[in-house]
Amino acid sequence: MPRTTDRLPFPYRPEAGVLAQRLAALQGALDWAAAAHDAAPWVRAVRENPPPFWAMESLLKEYPISSAEGLALMRLAEALLRVPDAETAIALTADQLGRADFDGAADSTLARLSSTAIAMSKHFLPQAGSEPGLMSKLGARTVVAATLRAVQLLGRQFVLGQTIEEGMKEAAAARKRQANLGFSFDMLGEGARTDADALRYLASYQNAISAIARSADPARHPSRNDGISIKLSALHPRYEDAQHERVMRELVPRVWLLCEGAAAANLNLTIDAEEVDRLELSLEVFEALARLVAQHCPQWQGFGLALQAYQTRAVELIEHIAALARQHRLKFMCRLVKGAYWDAEIKRAQELGLPAYPVFTQKPHTDVSYLACARALLDAPDAIYPQFATHNAGTIAAILQMASRQGAPFELQRLHGMGEGIYREVLKNPAVACRVYAPVGAHRDLLAYLVRRLLENGANSSFVHQLADESVGMDELLLSPLEQSRPQAIPAALPLPPALYGPARPNSLGLDLTVIAHREPLLAAHAALTVPTVPEASAAEAQAAVVKAVQAFAGWNHTPTAERAATLRRAADAMQQQMPRLCALLVKEAHKGWNDAVSEVREAIDFLRYYANDAERVMAPQTLPGPTGESNTLRLEGRGAWVCISPWNFPLAIFAGQVAAALATGNTVLAKPAEQTPAIALEAVKLLHAAGVPAGALQLLHGPGETVGASLVAQPGIAGVVFTGSTQVAKIIQRALAAKDGPIIPLIAETGGINAMLVDSTALPEQVADAVVQSAFRSAGQRCSALRLLCVHEAIADGVIEMIEGAAKELVAGDPGDLATDLGPVIDAEAFEGIHRHLQRLHTDAKPLLGSRRATHAQPHVIAPQMFEVGAIAEVTQEIFGPVLQVVRWGGDPMAVMQQINALGYGLTLGIQTRIDSRAQALAGAARVGNVYVNRNMIGAVVGVQPFGGEGLSGTGPKAGGPHYLLRFCAEQTLTINTTAAGGNVALFTG
Repeated sequence: MPRTTDRLPFPYRPEAGVLAQRLAALQGALDWAAAAHDAAPWVRAVRENPPPFWAMESLLKEYPISSAEGLALMRLAEALLRVPDAETAIALTADQLGRADFDGAADSTLARLSSTAIAMSKHFLPQAGSEPGLMSKLGARTVVAATLRAVQLLGRQFVLGQTIEEGMKEAAAARKRQANLGFSFDMLGEGARTDADALRYLASYQNAISAIARSADPARHPSRNDGISIKLSALHPRYEDAQHERVMRELVPRVWLLCEGAAAANLNLTIDAEEVDRLELSLEVFEALARLVAQHCPQWQGFGLALQAYQTRAVELIEHIAALARQHRLKFMCRLVKGAYWDAEIKRAQELGLPAYPVFTQKPHTDVSYLACARALLDAPDAIYPQFATHNAGTIAAILQMASRQGAPFELQRLHGMGEGIYREVLKNPAVACRVYAPVGAHRDLLAYLVRRLLENGANSSFVHQLADESVGMDELLLSPLEQSRPQAIPAALPLPPALYGPARPNSLGLDLTVIAHREPLLAAHAALTVPTVPEASAAEAQAAVVKAVQAFAGWNHTPTAERAATLRRAADAMQQQMPRLCALLVKEAHKGWNDAVSEVREAIDFLRYYANDAERVMAPQTLPGPTGESNTLRLEGRGAWVCISPWNFPLAIFAGQVAAALATGNTVLAKPAEQTPAIALEAVKLLHAAGVPAGALQLLHGPGETVGASLVAQPGIAGVVFTGSTQVAKIIQRALAAKDGPIIPLIAETGGINAMLVDSTALPEQVADAVVQSAFRSAGQRCSALRLLCVHEAIADGVIEMIEGAAKELVAGDPGDLATDLGPVIDAEAFEGIHRHLQRLHTDAKPLLGSRRATHAQPHVIAPQMFEVGAIAEVTQEIFGPVLQVVRWGGDPMAVMQQINALGYGLTLGIQTRIDSRAQALAGAARVGNVYVNRNMIGAVVGVQPFGGEGLSGTGPKAGGPHYLLRFCAEQTLTINTTAAGGNVALFTG
């Protein structure tokens, strides 16, 4: 059954209020000055006797990630090991090492490395973005081989072993050097994209548990045995709230298999933390497993989970876990970490327009939260065995202080390869136990883990980074986070998501559909909604409407720009208030999924506010320079009555954007929505009228394009046409306008595209799969910007295609009103049959990669994702407006691939997936495309952030949601006044 209530408080609360609660919880519980005093000798000892070069502290001292050199090493570590072809490896190495200066390293080990690999790059590697000459290829390959070896050495410092057996051997050796060490093995690998990936990770975990169990003592407490850490997202390809029922049905039994093995050997099994939007789901999975533990192995005290202190709900999470343990008479092991997805959580909250951040935005606030969480864990010794994962000497000392007062058992934890210097000193106390979180896996699987750890511990504000920087004094290094977090101690670091674009333009407010309180109003509105019927206009009514719009033009055009802008802002506010109803209407009439519906309402709101602001900018009179005795002013005004023809795939956002742009600049509007989605347009018009737009200035004319649309375009009184739709219809409108007598009428057209994504062999396959699935299949492929043609390098094509196939098969096609649905129906029967005609052709002319020609669903007009491999880019000649992706392999020069894409004649969106920065810049510069997206998906352009529109067969420009769009709706007038005509230039004589 789906969740009916959230287990934890609302995640988007004001940070200041939560911080005040955390500070209050620490009152009287901690003497920071004493903790800093205890930590100072550890710091001095580490600085006097630093760890070896490859340890994190020393590495960051040599090459902080904020430097060009540190960034180059990080990017090489992230990408080089997975590049299978020599030419691309050379290009990647040249690109990264060519940006940095590795001369003058202080450490002798690094100096030797530089002399053998990095310094050679200056002589043998090609310039970034160019190809090596024939004579230098041998030298370039030598440099790459040496650099590859250096990266492998780097990997060895952060991966305990490439197999669990190798890892356990290293762990045993470490224990001989340091007796009070334990290990929690982490089998490397990020979230599964396919069920095959998930089953592979499951087998890896099972094998690891069996291996650890062979050296464990079942009679000992789990805290004295080694253990394992698992990621739920690695064990299920759709580990997300929307797939709740499937996750509970399929994932829980998989994890229980692992729990049974760990319990039999009395091991510690910890469920690692995931992103905020998965927290409630993780809790539900954890609770289901806790019930099984209580039923089958209640004596086992090794089951646990990781808790992230940077979450504003962390203390409440601890209280919930403790209550759960008491309810089932269990005891859990809880690892407390700072948190590793901070940047991703901040970006997600900003992109979704959420009311606040779910994480603390400043490091001292997270440090305070960590200490408050530590107290909460220590306060529940009957329910929780605390595990404190930190490399911060002050935090360690504070925990030891609080724990000594409580007398409860606990352990410290650190990451393998990090914090070794501090723990070398801390563990001189034999009463203190430490567990090492130890990654195990092939070095090529290290990538995502290592980069995350480098970013987390290499930030300028992190303790690990500052420990290595001797210019940071002891007082500064051990400064109390409690004092730093007092009110007004630190200015706000980040604007809240609603204030992302500054005070002049509020960001539209979004919803997090993983939060029940956010989605309930949507579902209620959907249940109560009946889609209204909109009468069609006749050709005669269209003609009369043009006359009315022409008559209304003078009055609206002479309305001050500020008043017109205020009207649009009122409409935006009303639209924000009506979000549940508008989303429900988009789901029912346009077959949108819920996330797409929320995004579209937000986009419409953003258009209204953006064009209101921009009109005040562009419509302001501009004084021009000139000779004395003369004034010259450039001013803009509306052109007249505009015909706005909008599509069904964005029936609210594009409709509102076209209308708002015309109205903001003083034009009147004849709005012709797509005939499939008139009710949505009617709701938008009602809101605009209620906000103050005169009835004559905005008229809705619903009906077929062949009659109503054609009639409007043909009328003699119109001043311009703005159109979004197919290239073929745009050409019909263009010819109709060109054939008319009278003024030359402007046409703004945004049309279709054969949108390509170019993937080279440095790209991360998981990232590519995510971007492809989102770009090609979200919204059932019915976006102008959707991916149509995937061009993937032949060296990685098999693996990437297999991953995309597996991920696409996991998508749910069906009823758009169901939160679990990924692809709703295509818009109507005509579109459905048209797409199937293309599929019939492709099944003959290309290699099918997914599914059958027709998927059977109770919901009509549903098409499951489709993929076909074609032989050449030139074979893709038509846009298929649905969930259909064509794939082509390429080799050789990527610039030649870009030229073939340009030759298709379309130019709307392009994706580039590469870790070679110079290559991305060069390809983007050569692309004849309006919107280029590097290392991300290709959809979801944001108003004012990614102005949208193409060239060639994809449109005329200017870009919607950009700073040049409104100018096309305006007529320009220069007013010159000879001020000397009335007796001379007084200002000249008196100046």
